[in-house]
Amino acid sequence: MQLDVSFLPALAATFMLVFARIGTMVMLLPGLGEMSMPVRVRLSIALALAAVFLPLHRTAYNIDLRELGPVLLMLGHEMIIGAILGFTARLSISALQVAGAVIAQQMGLGFVTAVDPSMGQQNVIVANFLTMLGVTLIFATDLHYLVIAALNDSYRLFAPGASILVGDAASLITKTVAGAFKVGIQLSAPFLVFGLLFNLGLGVLSRLMPQMQVFFIGLPLSILLGFLILIAVVGAMMGTFIDFIGAILRELAPYS
Repeated sequence: MQLDVSFLPALAATFMLVFARIGTMVMLLPGLGEMSMPVRVRLSIALALAAVFLPLHRTAYNIDLRELGPVLLMLGHEMIIGAILGFTARLSISALQVAGAVIAQQMGLGFVTAVDPSMGQQNVIVANFLTMLGVTLIFATDLHYLVIAALNDSYRLFAPGASILVGDAASLITKTVAGAFKVGIQLSAPFLVFGLLFNLGLGVLSRLMPQMQVFFIGLPLSILLGFLILIAVVGAMMGTFIDFIGAILRELAPYS
């Protein structure tokens, strides 16, 4: 009895193409693609998802191993699709970094920095806190399941081997960047009002009492009032952010 294993090379090539799309997206996703996340964990998640999606979309790939060029071209195509999906999700969470930078500046904590675990570089501590809180809420509210749905729907939006709609991809990224900046400013709006009124009050006080060292009074008071406002509005801020990123992920998964 002889076993026919002639299908194994084509199956292995198909698995690598599926893994290229999924692995690239996982590498860029917030939460899973952070530099602090162990490489083996990211690799295991990508391999597990690739094993799940392979039977579902195996027939979408037409592979001819007699010619290496088309296979390599399709591999680059799959990596670009995964990068578009992951980069869109990564850009959407940058709204919290914009909001955190504005809030820290208005509170007087713009000089207080720490290492951002998501970027591996220095960032203001308020932005780091909001980013970590946002990623935690994404998993707590089960929005990460929309990422899996977006991967599944991507085979209908971006069929393997079909030409990439560069205009639509650029429009999606531009819309995401504009939306993230808009939401970031909206989240920090209470602190913009607070900073304007507080600094105006300090200016009036310095004119009324020139001998008073306004800076030594204003900075601690600004930090204290800023934290009180943050405690009061952080729930509403994160609710707005969850609605925003949920809308972005649902746009990536329109058929689920």
